[in-house]
Amino acid sequence: MRVHPLTGGGVVGNMSYCRFENTLRDLRDCWEALGEMPDTKELSPSEKEAMKTLILLCGDIYGDFEDFE
Repeated sequence: MRVHPLTGGGVVGNMSYCRFENTLRDLRDCWEALGEMPDTKELSPSEKEAMKTLILLCGDIYGDFEDFE
């Protein structure tokens, strides 16, 4: 779920018909940001924790679906 981009409040969920497309775009954006980031000093503690959790989750997803066709 995401925070509504215009109001900053409320939560906007991914529509099931484009969930993976939207998430893939967002994930690529995060990956690029990680590559451009010299360190994590500028991240808030909660953002740093979310970054670590996202990286671990990506590993879990890969492990669960590495044989997926």
